[in-house]
Amino acid sequence: MSNFKKLYDLIDNYNKEYKKDIMVAGRSKDGWKTYSTDDFTEIVDNISKGLLAKGIEKGDRVAIMSGNRPEWNFIDFACNQLGIATVPLYPTLSNQDLIYILNDAGAKMLFVSNEELSKKADHALKENNQDLPLYTFDDIEGRASYKEVLELGKQQQTDLQPLRDDVQFEDLLTLIYTSGTTGKPKGVFLTHKNLISNVEACFHLVTPEYKKALSFLPLCHIFERMVVYLYFSKGVQIYYAENLDNIVVDINDVKPDLFTTVPRVLEKVYDKVVEKGKNLTGIKKSLFFWALNLGLRYQEPKKNSGFYNFQLGIARKLIFSKWKDALGGNIKLIISGGAALQERLARVFWAADIKVLEGYGLTETSPVIAVNSWKEEDVKFGTVGRVLNNLDVKIAKDGEILVKGPSVTSGYYKNDEATKETIDTDGYLHTGDIGELTSDGFLRITDRKKEMFKTAGGKYVAPQVLENKLMESTLIAQVMVIGENQRFPAALIVPAFEELEKYCNHKGIPYGSKEEAIKQPEVLSKYEQIISQSMSNFGHWEQVKKFKLLSKEWTIDAGELTPKLSLKRKVIMQRNEDTIKQIYTE
Repeated sequence: MSNFKKLYDLIDNYNKEYKKDIMVAGRSKDGWKTYSTDDFTEIVDNISKGLLAKGIEKGDRVAIMSGNRPEWNFIDFACNQLGIATVPLYPTLSNQDLIYILNDAGAKMLFVSNEELSKKADHALKENNQDLPLYTFDDIEGRASYKEVLELGKQQQTDLQPLRDDVQFEDLLTLIYTSGTTGKPKGVFLTHKNLISNVEACFHLVTPEYKKALSFLPLCHIFERMVVYLYFSKGVQIYYAENLDNIVVDINDVKPDLFTTVPRVLEKVYDKVVEKGKNLTGIKKSLFFWALNLGLRYQEPKKNSGFYNFQLGIARKLIFSKWKDALGGNIKLIISGGAALQERLARVFWAADIKVLEGYGLTETSPVIAVNSWKEEDVKFGTVGRVLNNLDVKIAKDGEILVKGPSVTSGYYKNDEATKETIDTDGYLHTGDIGELTSDGFLRITDRKKEMFKTAGGKYVAPQVLENKLMESTLIAQVMVIGENQRFPAALIVPAFEELEKYCNHKGIPYGSKEEAIKQPEVLSKYEQIISQSMSNFGHWEQVKKFKLLSKEWTIDAGELTPKLSLKRKVIMQRNEDTIKQIYTE
């Protein structure tokens, strides 16, 4: 395994060690369209030949804008075995950012999944007087299909081996543009070495018992993409869910052993489970909440007492087994990334015998820096796990996490200034995150360096810690803590309106519309109570003193969230400027 020198070696190894009838699968109108290892290899090779026939060659860039589906892999591996770099694009990109990235990367070709995205790309290109060969994965009348490239490749007699041999460990594999929360997107330069070293450092996460995975986090994000490479390295079958619309159906169809997710999905699963529990009656309801409360007290496996484990065995049999059934019945492992995971969620899912491993990383680090393990002695709740064994992590004097190693980018494409700001002269990448290393080697993230703010009293406040605590309430869907140069922290809160309506009905409070509900005195009083309880263990200067409820959810499309669902704080503050003024002047 340690002999991988280019990404395509993963497919060669798959052919030698794991050859099977189903390697990848994607949703189609008639169910699941599956591809064997032979199918996969043949399609990739023919697309490579077709790309060459179209004049695409080593050093060129090819862009992909698509949901998760096998064709994403076909284009990716067809390119990387030739030394052609891929440029993944979020389907939610604005026209302005889409054109900027295509131009900055110098893309020679663009693949999109469906008619909607082909129209979006067309519009953006025409609006900016750009011309770029565009191919679709779906068969669309009047559009060039990627199958044209595939069929063209079948007609070629090209020997691909010399071209594969010419690809080097340090060659560019992909340019991934990070949207960040401000400024123009920056192209992160990632090589074959960067990704392969990260895959190899994560080998321990996937054991032979894991046979089948469901992939639904965006492949254009480095987290899911690296994990998919990890699946390939271990011979795991991959089923792709193109979006979250039918995710429950897909999970129950596929019955995966593992998948990756972001905390918000787990929060929604947990909230729905609790809601079902509330609707039970009698002994069933009592048993449900006994098991739930037992699960919330779950500690790291070796710390739980014998009596606790005895009770847990009963709870798993009577209650938690139904949680596993709801996730397909075979689920053993979930890897969580992209944002901070509430500690209580990790505890209760482990109690349910579903190991949720929280990890941490950046696009710039390919991405994993640290991750918890499924091993009983190698997990610590409230941390993002142990640092990978091929990385060097240290904590700067101001608390910032610095990292150095083979998976760390050499810099930003055509942006020396940003590179110098991020990577110091000793080769350490400055993550922008504040954290600490525990005495037993686990990394704990405490906040974003750039998101910390100082109150008028000169006290530093870490908003994410406060936000994560507030988000434990089922009545809060989104929250942003503010207070830069102000007398005290405050919060903008988007209620979980579905839950709020149920609460209002139960309490006999008039709900009406969302706008009317958030003005009800009893509703405001309830949120005051939630905030008061949530802030009880924080320092006086940290505590949220005032809040405003908002009627409209923050979204990616509206530009208030990044594609990985992080808050664009400046945008949100600008759009709620008058509301914030009210908070601090009333």
